[in-house]
Amino acid sequence: MVLSHDHVHQLESESIFLMREVAAQFERPVLLFSGGKDSILMVHLARKAFAPARIPFTLVHIDTGHNFPETLEFRDRLVDETGSTLHVGLVQDSIDSGRVKEEEGPNPSRNGLQTVTLLDTLAELKADVARGGGRRDEEKARAKERFFSHRDRFGQWDPKNQRPELWNLFNGRRNPGEHFRAFPLSNWTEMDVWQYIADEEIPMPSLYFSHQRNVVERDGVLLAESEFNQLMPGESWDERTIRFRTIGDATCTGATESTAATLEDIIAEVAAARQTERGGRSDDKRSEAAMEDRKKQGYF
Repeated sequence: MVLSHDHVHQLESESIFLMREVAAQFERPVLLFSGGKDSILMVHLARKAFAPARIPFTLVHIDTGHNFPETLEFRDRLVDETGSTLHVGLVQDSIDSGRVKEEEGPNPSRNGLQTVTLLDTLAELKADVARGGGRRDEEKARAKERFFSHRDRFGQWDPKNQRPELWNLFNGRRNPGEHFRAFPLSNWTEMDVWQYIADEEIPMPSLYFSHQRNVVERDGVLLAESEFNQLMPGESWDERTIRFRTIGDATCTGATESTAATLEDIIAEVAAARQTERGGRSDDKRSEAAMEDRKKQGYF
């Protein structure tokens, strides 16, 4: 039996308030949906915020083309169950049109290419705000975000020039061509997310639970066998018992060795963890400020 966690329902109230505040201040909001636990939680909160109506905005998935099949299957099932509208922006289309160039070398990652596709998609939808599931505990660059995060007309973010947010007053004013990112989960932690998922019995993709999978360890990251990940000279696949703490591009999302097969197991494991969930993301290891550099350019 899973115990109730009262504090996460206080966070729920805050997030629902922010969801409604976004709806009140903006005309064309969208919700960025990756298929991971945070974006699934965002959909759950949106359903609560606007019930009994359907979710009154489009879900936007920026598809790198290197997704885990389980992620896409779960995404499509959730969209059908909620009756939501889904818009998929394809990184492959950005490559084919010459907007971005595929990385060279073995196992190129498309994670950094998402920025152009995201900005093009928001422009196509004429979105004035994009809700995201970013949390301040994930990574030091995300800790600098406000609830309402301003982007200039080039989609860029300036961490040193953000608007004050006092007494839950949020300034969504923008000039033509500018937009905002809104982060209703800012005050949540990874532990809060899993405790709330357990309390609400929210279905999750199987990738989050312990299973057997072939992986290769590269630079301290366990990369899963897939058509997108090729072995380097001297490497071989090794079957291990793993799960994923975060879900993204298969070429850079690392697994963690784990026997956590239930929500209770995951909560206990997160409580004992000494590495952040993004500690297994190889793209975040490219430089000390990798995430902040991408965010300044318009990345989520």
